[in-house]
Amino acid sequence: MPTLITEYRYPEVIIRLNRPKANVINLEMVLELNEEITKIKTNRDAKGIILTGQGAFFSAGLDVVELYSYNEKEIMEFWRAFDKLVKNLVAFPKQFVAAINGHSPAGGCVLALCADYRIMAQGAYRIGLNEVPVGIVVPETIFNIYSFWLGRANAYRNLMEGKLFTADEALAIGLVDEAVDQALVEEKALEKLNQYFSFNRSVWKQSKLNLRRALLNKISGDFMTTYEHTIKEWWAPETREQIGKMVEGMKRK
Repeated sequence: MPTLITEYRYPEVIIRLNRPKANVINLEMVLELNEEITKIKTNRDAKGIILTGQGAFFSAGLDVVELYSYNEKEIMEFWRAFDKLVKNLVAFPKQFVAAINGHSPAGGCVLALCADYRIMAQGAYRIGLNEVPVGIVVPETIFNIYSFWLGRANAYRNLMEGKLFTADEALAIGLVDEAVDQALVEEKALEKLNQYFSFNRSVWKQSKLNLRRALLNKISGDFMTTYEHTIKEWWAPETREQIGKMVEGMKRK
């Protein structure tokens, strides 16, 4: 798949986000990642996954440059696909470790939040949800996933300010579970996955789904109700101007 590199090593599967420069998320990546997850879910030889990126980026979030050019039909298709992917990742019944090898703001952070365990590279890299300062209304689904790990009050404060954290800061607030040298991220992710593999498979799966049931219920709402304001605000003149200026700046880099 053009946007992913998938390694079926069995019993683990490693999925690498693979788009030039920063692994930014567009419709193609969302559809391909959802297809891959669906296949792995029913693959009896695959016990779990490691999701990671390449270079200095896990994922820099949504491909704002491409999304800005989408028409109304295309942006609706993107958000529907993204919503479906997030719900499928949260409900993924097998072991899922995020190996956060670099920067992971916004949409990259969302993908990592769906995992059972997150290991992040130390150093200059940042993670968090910064959609509000960028000009994107955060759907309640995303807030519910964020607050599942951070608690509602902390998630609210951090989200409304668009805070981004280093690995050590993220570890302190429970956003990630380990902060390690970048060279060790994937190795530590595999160690954690192997630990999970040592447990009773059906017991682990059912326990995971039991513990996530309340979250799954919270994020199971109607798409249009959940994303109505996100989509509406995307087309607001003030927002288009704000994002347009950002896009022009990114194109000049």
